[in-house]
Amino acid sequence: MTKQTKTAKPRAVPQDRRKKVAGNSQAKGVAKKTAGAESPYHHGDLHGALLKAAEIVLERDGLSGLTLRAVAREAGVSHAAPTHHFGDLTGLVSELAAIGFRNFNATMTAAGASGTTPLESALARAKAYLAYARAQPGMYQLMFRTERLDMTRPNLREAANASFAGLASVVGANHPGNVATDALTIEQAAQIARTWSLVHGFTMLTLDGRLTDILRRLPDDTDAEKLFVEMLKITVARAMEKPN
Repeated sequence: MTKQTKTAKPRAVPQDRRKKVAGNSQAKGVAKKTAGAESPYHHGDLHGALLKAAEIVLERDGLSGLTLRAVAREAGVSHAAPTHHFGDLTGLVSELAAIGFRNFNATMTAAGASGTTPLESALARAKAYLAYARAQPGMYQLMFRTERLDMTRPNLREAANASFAGLASVVGANHPGNVATDALTIEQAAQIARTWSLVHGFTMLTLDGRLTDILRRLPDDTDAEKLFVEMLKITVARAMEKPN
């Protein structure tokens, strides 16, 4: 006589354990949704997200702290993502500098449009130059670190040339063609170089805190911008009085 084989009944899972497992599953699902909502991958603009992260790292940690790994970490993506989009660090900082130049030029252009006379427009552009650098010192200094940039990149070259043309207009260096690339007269070049040296030099002294001693000996209501304007009134006004 054959014995019947008893079928083993599945063990019941305790109710508290079932709740715990279900809770863990739900928590993982929420975590995945949250991560997906915050990740640039799911917005389809990882390129832009990496540049934004790079700008944050630059202003927070300086140029020495701007690395591909630091940018990837700030953006919350894999370490390989910046390399995939920009090739190397030079590619990344060059694209970032192009953004800086575009914003820089837009700021000066908007300021210049507020003036009612050529002199007012020129002074407004120069003040915007200083204000931009003080607001974004990391970006400003990166823009002029040519040895770190690839100036052959079309985006960067175009943005830098537009910025240079805007600077030339500060001293009224009128030119029938493209002042950024065409030949200049020696007088035009001298005007541009003099004013650029003045504005850039003052800006760097301000960023480095080297004007503190001068400012503390001036009247209480005199800040760096007021000193800057007074200096420009002497030099820019004289430059604009001379024919090109």
